[in-house]
Amino acid sequence: MKGHSSQHEGGSRPGTTPHIDGGTLNRLVSMSAAIDALEGVLVDGLDPEGEPPRGVVGVPGGQLLLMPSATASYAGVKIATVTPANAERGLPRIQGLYLLLDGVTHTPLALLDGIALTSLRTPAVSGVAVRHLAVPDAERLLVFGTGPQAWGHVEAVRAVRPGLRHVDVVARNAGRVDAFVDRCRAEGLEAAAATARDVAHADIVCCCTTAREPLFDSSLLPGHATVAAVGSHEPDAREVDAALVGRATVVAESREVAGRECGDLLLAAGEGAFDMGRLHTLDALVRGAVKGEEGRPRLFKSAGMAWEDLAVAAAAYEAGAALG
Repeated sequence: MKGHSSQHEGGSRPGTTPHIDGGTLNRLVSMSAAIDALEGVLVDGLDPEGEPPRGVVGVPGGQLLLMPSATASYAGVKIATVTPANAERGLPRIQGLYLLLDGVTHTPLALLDGIALTSLRTPAVSGVAVRHLAVPDAERLLVFGTGPQAWGHVEAVRAVRPGLRHVDVVARNAGRVDAFVDRCRAEGLEAAAATARDVAHADIVCCCTTAREPLFDSSLLPGHATVAAVGSHEPDAREVDAALVGRATVVAESREVAGRECGDLLLAAGEGAFDMGRLHTLDALVRGAVKGEEGRPRLFKSAGMAWEDLAVAAAAYEAGAALG
């Protein structure tokens, strides 16, 4: 997040806060730019452990999430809803808005589409981790899921591993799998419908589901593979099994958040397969203090944090300001 004048010459004024919709956000901030923005704030010294906790409020039919964050230059808050039954209504499971504020005056600067922001920053965070964890010559990606997060992870992996050539897709709905495969092929990638056993051929695995139980048998996973698990932020839900957590080099955004929200890790620890003291953090990974170990899988477990939304929202605002 670059510094900026608190006067905002030519920027927004009270009553004229611009709205950045999903299409505009994606034009302003590419996946590569989002990955670089997130890595940049960690390189500049942001400490994820100092972030306020995510506010989770139970409401009829779902949850209300409040995610505030602040730096010297910007502040912001995402208000999101999680409504599982929306799938049956033809509506998104997650909806919301993001309000970006000046870090000094707290003047509103922009209102962003919360779904689009989440759909960009979540795979971008995985992109940061994959950039530092995955083998350099990674060619094969297996994705669990066919929603926006799954597609975002294809884009993120391709941004940091341009040698990616093949995508395997695993999901329950055959029609959605076929459509996802077609979308990959339209982007110049080889792609195929797959099963969970095909993790045996993967260099990178991205878990982008609402699963509450492990998606695959990790004994099939190659020793060099990298797994990104992003589907849950609940202590009793997981997408990967305890055996993978136990043998992998494990990275999360924050030890505090992992100890509160990352069921993949907490359940493995409760079963005696993992010592939370072995957990590494994303900022340490970016600084080079953590590296993947030869012959040991690498696991990035993401729960999503407010600083990530702020970093990408600020990048969008600055890109828009640069365009005038």
